[in-house]
Amino acid sequence: METLLNDFSVGLFAMQAIVLLIVILLMRKFAWKPILDALQDREDGIQEALESADKAKLEMQNLKASNEKLLQDARMERDAMLKEARDMKAEMISTAKTEAQQQADAMISQAQEAIELEKKAAIAELKAQMAALSINIAEKVVREELSNKDKQMKLVESMLSETTLN
Repeated sequence: METLLNDFSVGLFAMQAIVLLIVILLMRKFAWKPILDALQDREDGIQEALESADKAKLEMQNLKASNEKLLQDARMERDAMLKEARDMKAEMISTAKTEAQQQADAMISQAQEAIELEKKAAIAELKAQMAALSINIAEKVVREELSNKDKQMKLVESMLSETTLN
């Protein structure tokens, strides 16, 4: 340390101080300001990138919420369409059952009417045959009875005795 103090020169110190001040001024003018400006630009760019990232994040959240809402709406619409289809199916089945029951009732009614008409026709034909048969039998019996005079008298007397006058 002592050698440093012995070799110390005020002129050299002043010269070095002036050179140092000139280097600092030159650095400040030509290097320091551009470095600070570059750092400020970089900081501004980073800040803008962060703001853009925040905006993108918000936009993604909005898109996600919008997609969720669209998905929910689509599900609701699908459910409504399925419910409507089930209702239509049930209504069609009910209508078909009702129509089938009506047709069956109409067919049964027609069959009953046809049976009743056939029954009446059969009864009428049976009555007609019975009447014809009865007339034939009566005719044969009357001929037999009326062929003999004694039998005629007996018949008249038996009828008169069976008949009561009021």
